[in-house]
Amino acid sequence: MTHSPTGPAAPDTAAQLAATAAMLAERIPAFLPQPSGPAHRLLQALHYSTRGGKRVRAFITINAAATFGLDAEAVLPAAVAIEFIHAASLIHDDMPCIDDSPLRRGVPSCHEQFDQHTALLAGDALFIRAFELVAQVRSDVAGPQAVLRVIAELAEAIGALGLIGGEAADIEAEKQAPDPDTLSFIHTNKTAKLIIASARTGAILAAAPQDGLAAITDYARSLGLLFQITDDILDATGTEEQLGKPAGADDAAHKMTYPALLGLAGATEKARQEADLAIDAARRLPSNNQLWTNLVELVLDRDK
Repeated sequence: MTHSPTGPAAPDTAAQLAATAAMLAERIPAFLPQPSGPAHRLLQALHYSTRGGKRVRAFITINAAATFGLDAEAVLPAAVAIEFIHAASLIHDDMPCIDDSPLRRGVPSCHEQFDQHTALLAGDALFIRAFELVAQVRSDVAGPQAVLRVIAELAEAIGALGLIGGEAADIEAEKQAPDPDTLSFIHTNKTAKLIIASARTGAILAAAPQDGLAAITDYARSLGLLFQITDDILDATGTEEQLGKPAGADDAAHKMTYPALLGLAGATEKARQEADLAIDAARRLPSNNQLWTNLVELVLDRDK
């Protein structure tokens, strides 16, 4: 089933996403140590690497909690933690031994702004700080068992059977002929699992019922795949100025992508299929259905 664009309501979600990004820009520095002492250069790198970005993952965590009745402030440390995990993965992704990207979000990558050893350690420190923040969450609704469950799920989502495993498979697949099973593994693990964890974190901390948790998980899985497919398409069609990072990098590195597997038209159709699945899942949620539908449209139509 193909869904039509959401119309006038979509800009409201774009404004909400922008407001969340602005709020996080103001609040995130307080979640990091201030640069001082012998490790001040490392601490500067943490602050540098957590600036900017769309903040989609934190937006998902905050609104997943709200969908099940928990306010944003209660899950803010967890939302920030997920943004730290994402930032850490980007620092490592950009390094010369992986994607060798000199730009991120329109500014020099961490290893370019500082140096390789500082970038490596900054990524490590952000991963660890993320778990420290989640461990400090106090959920009066769901209780400490919910916090422990979130920690366990986050660890699984980003470990060797999640984001890091997807990154490893992505590197190993370079210069290999594209195949659907490997590509699905890469996209599911490298991108979708952190977006799933973003949604489930908010829902679990809000004590979501099992059917609601299943619906938000299905939604986030399709949204995560959609996000990576559109990223692949933009890499093939966008400009460096538009993307804030080198364009055409996937093709230059012979990455396994949906445009490489299916062509641009096929990749665009695959993106629409995932968008439809996400919208169907959004209809099963108890509230905020239009927001979740609009977010799908924003990802589907994004230009950076």
